[in-house]
Amino acid sequence: MSTSTIVLIVIGVLAIIIIAAFIKIYNELTKERILVQEGASGVGTCLQQRNDLIPNLVETVKGYAGHENKTLIEVTKWRNQSAGATTVEEQNAASAGLKQALMNMLSITEAYPELKANENFQQLMGQLSQIEERINDARRYYNGTVREYNQSLAVFPKNIVGKSFGFEPANFFAEDEAANVAPKVSFQ
Repeated sequence: MSTSTIVLIVIGVLAIIIIAAFIKIYNELTKERILVQEGASGVGTCLQQRNDLIPNLVETVKGYAGHENKTLIEVTKWRNQSAGATTVEEQNAASAGLKQALMNMLSITEAYPELKANENFQQLMGQLSQIEERINDARRYYNGTVREYNQSLAVFPKNIVGKSFGFEPANFFAEDEAANVAPKVSFQ
């Protein structure tokens, strides 16, 4: 065998190894991106369950505290924005607004002991509490998949393959900026 043949064989083997590595990395990034999409879908499902529950809660409160229209309208407004949110950023903003509006509505219920004693209201509040826990779990899962995916896009050699094929980092669900501040309660 001549030296040029050996060189061609070595170059061919190296080319095959590099192509196989690129394919493996591309497939790993694709799987991680799918997990991020799955996580976002799980959050969306939980948010939809909350959005479906809120009208029943608003109607129950309205029966006892109907004159608290401004607060009930605010809850409905943020619920509709949450239902229409299509990006993580929109969902973050709508969720923060809805959380504040719900806190205002729940603070109003303190003035209505018969509402707090209402079995339907208690059941709805229990369901809302469970849904909020599921939302937190789904966001935690989503943020974990985003972390793994974004880390993969940041390290060599996956960053080269990712940039070559247009993989973009995903956005995290952000912590509510107001989470570190005591909420302001308004009885209007």
